[in-house]
Amino acid sequence: MQNQIYGVILAGGQGTRMGNSDKPKQFLEVGGRPILIHTVEKFIVTPDFRQIIVLAPKQWLAYTKDIIKKYIKHHEKIVVIEGGNTRNETIMNAIQYIENAGCLTEETIIVTHDSVRPFVTYRIIEENIRYAEECGACDTVIPASDTIVESCGGSFISNIPERKMMYQGQTPQSFKAKKLREIYESLTDEERGILTDACKIYVLKNEPVHLVEGDVSNIKITYPHDLRVAEAILGGSKTC
Repeated sequence: MQNQIYGVILAGGQGTRMGNSDKPKQFLEVGGRPILIHTVEKFIVTPDFRQIIVLAPKQWLAYTKDIIKKYIKHHEKIVVIEGGNTRNETIMNAIQYIENAGCLTEETIIVTHDSVRPFVTYRIIEENIRYAEECGACDTVIPASDTIVESCGGSFISNIPERKMMYQGQTPQSFKAKKLREIYESLTDEERGILTDACKIYVLKNEPVHLVEGDVSNIKITYPHDLRVAEAILGGSKTC
């Protein structure tokens, strides 16, 4: 079977932390174009992908398709489908789409990425593909620059872990898709309820997840301040 590597862009969020915006944050503009477009372009220029699957809220499906056609010249490899109610349900929708197309095998790789991380580099994507193929799962991280303080109740310090062992999670997170779904389906409702991202699916079952070195510029645009930072990054170096 031909190339079995898929880009999975998670654009299902509603952007509630962005303030008074009338549209989800992935559709807000940075540098004159929607954030989502900047992100998808990083995947389009990576030749490894058989297809790029963009998952969007149901009510924004037509809009997502329209802006992709407007801004991305060669969009034949891009498909837009509906996301789920949670992050991991959205990823499962992508895997189901691949299976429905008759392309899901033990070796199928998905590179899942936040639609609002437009500054991911080619190097990060390539290393995600490599380690997903070699190890089955990987997560993009950067070393924690600040001391991490743990509090069980939110009022007092419970623990201060060693900073040299702490990392900040980014995306992409990449997996052999079939195994990811198998592990996810083995989780109890209680386990699913504490999931924060896809890698925790593996951690809960003591499955190994390889670390990929991220980049401080691979920011997630979540708050209004992040939009200003993103504009500043676009105004500076544009190298990948």
